[in-house]
Amino acid sequence: MKRKISSLVCVIACASLFTGLVVYAQQGANVLGAGPWNYTTSERNTKIRVSVVTKGLSHPWSILWLPDGNMLVTERQGRLRIIRNGVLDPQPIAGVPQVQAGGTSGLLDIALHPKFATNGLVYLAYNKQGQGKKQDGTTGTVYTTALARGRFDGKALVDVKEIFIAEPYADLSGGDASRILFAPDGTLFMSSSHHRDEKGPQDPNQDIGKILRLNDDGTIPKDNPFVGKAGYRPEIYSIGHRTVLGLAFHPTTGALWETENGPQGGDEVNVIEAGRNYGWPLVTYGHDYDGTPLNERAVPPNTVLPKVFWVPSITTSGLTFYSGDRIPAWKGNLFVGSMTVGRIGGTGHLERIVFNDKGEQRRETLLVDLHQRIRDVRQGPDGLIYLLTDEEAGAVLRIEPAQ
Repeated sequence: MKRKISSLVCVIACASLFTGLVVYAQQGANVLGAGPWNYTTSERNTKIRVSVVTKGLSHPWSILWLPDGNMLVTERQGRLRIIRNGVLDPQPIAGVPQVQAGGTSGLLDIALHPKFATNGLVYLAYNKQGQGKKQDGTTGTVYTTALARGRFDGKALVDVKEIFIAEPYADLSGGDASRILFAPDGTLFMSSSHHRDEKGPQDPNQDIGKILRLNDDGTIPKDNPFVGKAGYRPEIYSIGHRTVLGLAFHPTTGALWETENGPQGGDEVNVIEAGRNYGWPLVTYGHDYDGTPLNERAVPPNTVLPKVFWVPSITTSGLTFYSGDRIPAWKGNLFVGSMTVGRIGGTGHLERIVFNDKGEQRRETLLVDLHQRIRDVRQGPDGLIYLLTDEEAGAVLRIEPAQ
């Protein structure tokens, strides 16, 4: 999270996970120029050009490609957009489920069924609210994460059905995120928000603060790690997570990697294994929002520590491993989006991380001068890297070799 301050930072207070006070840094809009922008990067002096594919999006959250090369993009407010031949259709796609939008909540990730070419199935993860019992015993508005699927007929989503709802509903929205990713075996990984709940991520009888594994119809795979174990929800794949904002498979090992936001400091990259505990909130390299250190604790046995972490936070977002041939010097590198550094507006960027068989070797910070919150990072079918900027005037950016 490293960027020039281009707007005033205002501070608002709201409920916190540990202290009762969270301070959120918010910023005015950072205007994105017309581009393109040219850079010489550190890996063998690789020269790249960054260009705008399209503007006109509002807080886009996730992007993917249809078999015909057109793009689908979710917008947090609850809209699904399509970009055809580089042109954003002004009309959102109909049929999206009703979402709880506001703050960090709303329509989140999108995925295509592995057999989309024949069944047309699209999956959406989103926040929803309802009425239910709160922790203090009263009845009121409560929140959770849900998964729906519908068939895309080229113009709209039809036959839309909610196939999974994370349990239980939580008192608070906030820290809202859900990434979904199909595995090679046809099962679906889905992350569930921590909802600023102090106990939920370590409670095996709750979906709060977990990575879940589902069948494509929302049912539970029989080989999940906690199936049949008393006191554990069978959909849980791993526990002890905070805000998971990226999921990707390693192109060589096939391992599942994730990005996860800490509080102030302690953003992480983890390699996810079945049945393991990733520590939140017992283990973190971060500080609480009032400055209290949270990392002066003994690490509980069997806790998995991150492969990469950041202090201060960079507000990690989407991630992808580059496996293309268009930018050869970057092949095998991990790319992680950043939305803010150290809670200072206008500092979002892209990070490139190089690993060898022993671990991390080096990092490079890219696109700092654009002052954009990078929400999603994907490799396109053309072997280039695409970014979503999480701004009110959001955009799709493309990274390609410079001429």
